[in-house]
Amino acid sequence: MSGAAVIIGAGDATGGAAAEAFAGIGLVAVPVRRNGDQLAPLRDRILASGGQCVAIGGDARDEAQMVALFDRVEAEIGPVEVLVFNIGANSPMGILDETVRRYTKIWEMCALAGFITGREAARRMVKRGRGTIIFTGATASLRGSAGFAGFSGGKFALRSLAQAMARELGPKGIHVAHSIIDGAIDTAFIRSNFPDRYAMKNDDGILDPHAIAAEYVRLHQQPRSAWTHELDLRPWIEKW
Repeated sequence: MSGAAVIIGAGDATGGAAAEAFAGIGLVAVPVRRNGDQLAPLRDRILASGGQCVAIGGDARDEAQMVALFDRVEAEIGPVEVLVFNIGANSPMGILDETVRRYTKIWEMCALAGFITGREAARRMVKRGRGTIIFTGATASLRGSAGFAGFSGGKFALRSLAQAMARELGPKGIHVAHSIIDGAIDTAFIRSNFPDRYAMKNDDGILDPHAIAAEYVRLHQQPRSAWTHELDLRPWIEKW
């Protein structure tokens, strides 16, 4: 069986590009999102390019679903060689209007889902003494901004999870990395809601999802004598 690259949060930008990139190096791409029907175009694109892909619907916040998903991958597809955790949850709201329900949901998407899927991947990787786990972070992983208390809280938690896992799992042969995506990404959301920012695409002023995915593949292929834990990516014009 070929090895598998499980992409949690395989949307139309970074997650989808990561699935294509890992399929491009011979792994079976296993893109996952809550609405599995939305994965059909990505699956068909990977298959048409000669890659292997098994798309699966599932809620990464649900422990039972994720245990079953990883069991299925290992039994039917191949050993999990890569996990990319890419759930976004960027939903701004002023602190005076924020609700417990919204705050909790954002934390569940950013942090709880990262813990569940990271743990399940690690449990299987440790037995083989190899594997790569990549968590997608954001500017909010480093600093909180007005209107983003929920998002930054979730992303801070995800970053600390990645650090703890890297220290625990590195000596067991598992490469755990956290990427800080600092800038707008080429997505339909940015195109529709921030047209001035999107216009910078022609000058490489926004992040290309395929360029991000290429860096994820490089993380997976790094020799363990020089592993990167934290990688920050931003357009050349981005202020930081």
